[in-house]
Amino acid sequence: MRIFYLFLLVILPLACNNSSGEDVKKGEISYVDFSEDEMPINGIVSMEEADFEEQKIIKESYLRFETNDLDKTYGSILYYVKNNNGFIQSDNANKSYDRQSRNLIIRVPTQNFQSIIDSITTIVDYFDTKQVSLKDVTEEFIDLEARLKAKLELEKRYLELLSKAQNVKEMLEIERELSHIREEIEAKQGRLKYLNDRVSLSTLNIEFYKISAETGVRTSYGRKMWNALQSGFNGLSIFFLGLLNIWPFIIIVILGVYLIRKQLKKRQKK
Repeated sequence: MRIFYLFLLVILPLACNNSSGEDVKKGEISYVDFSEDEMPINGIVSMEEADFEEQKIIKESYLRFETNDLDKTYGSILYYVKNNNGFIQSDNANKSYDRQSRNLIIRVPTQNFQSIIDSITTIVDYFDTKQVSLKDVTEEFIDLEARLKAKLELEKRYLELLSKAQNVKEMLEIERELSHIREEIEAKQGRLKYLNDRVSLSTLNIEFYKISAETGVRTSYGRKMWNALQSGFNGLSIFFLGLLNIWPFIIIVILGVYLIRKQLKKRQKK
C-alpha cells in the first residue's frame, strides 16, 4: 500500500491540473498513465505561438558542372568556403580514362548559404545540375522540445518517488520506469541535437569534372583493338573446342562420304 500512496503524490497534482474546474465525485479514483501525452506542459510554446519563434529551416544544395581547370576551380571553392566560415566535410577525387572529377560536401553557416552559392556561380559558365532545397522543421522542433520537457518533468517526479521508497521492491519498480524515461529523453535530445546541427549549418554537395577528349579517343581506340584481338582468339578457341566435342560425328561423316564415293566408283565401272 505504501507504493500506492506514493503514486498518489504524483497523480493528484496531475489530476487537479487536468480537471479545468470539473467536479469530481467523492469516492471515485482516476488512474493516470505516466506518459508524455498526459503530462502538463504549461509554459511550453504552443503551435499558435510558433509564428513568433524563429523558423527552423534545413537548407541543402546540389551543384554539378564542367570545368576546364580542376585545380583552379578547387582553389576558388576553398577560398569561398573560408570566406563564408565554412568547412569541407568530405573531399573525393576520381579519374577515369575520359574524365577527372571531384566531389565535395561543404558545410557553411546557414546565413552564408546563398552567399557561397552566388560566389560559386561567378566561376561557372553552365550548371549541369543546380538544386536548392529548403525544409521547414519548426513544427517538429517545437514538438520535440515540448515532449522533452514533459519527460524531464516526469523523471523529476519519479526521482521524488524514489527518494520516498520504503523497500527494495519499490525502488526496483521505480528505477525500471526511470530507465525507460531516460532512454526516451536521450533519444529526443539526440534528435534535437541533429536538427540543430542541420539547421545551423547548411550542406552543399558540389561535383565538378573535366573531360579529357584526346586521351579518351586514344584509349578508346586502343581498347577496341585489344577487344578485337581477344574476341578473335576466343572465337578460335571455341571453334577447336567445338570440334573436339563432336569428333565422333566427324568420323561418322568421313566414313559415310568414303563409302558413298566407293559405291559410286563401282557403279561407274559396271
